[in-house]
Amino acid sequence: MVDRIVERTDGVTAERVTETDSGSNTVVVERRGGGGAGLLIGLAVLILVVVGALYLINQNSRENIKTDAVTDAAKSVGDAAKDVGGAAKDAAKKVE
Repeated sequence: MVDRIVERTDGVTAERVTETDSGSNTVVVERRGGGGAGLLIGLAVLILVVVGALYLINQNSRENIKTDAVTDAAKSVGDAAKDVGGAAKDAAKKVE
């Protein structure tokens, strides 16, 4: 009785072939694969990265809108202050 065992792997699937010579021809082939779990995990991580990037881009856009609104309000207050200052100068000239 002679047994011959051959094992091969390609990094994803492991294969083991056992041949037994006992008068009849019997070959046993065992295969073990990764099952695709790594692919599913990679896809989930990719989706999370895309969602996170979209969130950050949207958050940055909101901050820019707020900053622009505050800047415009400050300009309006500055313009109003100039108008009040000009009116005060005119009133002072009329009093003299």
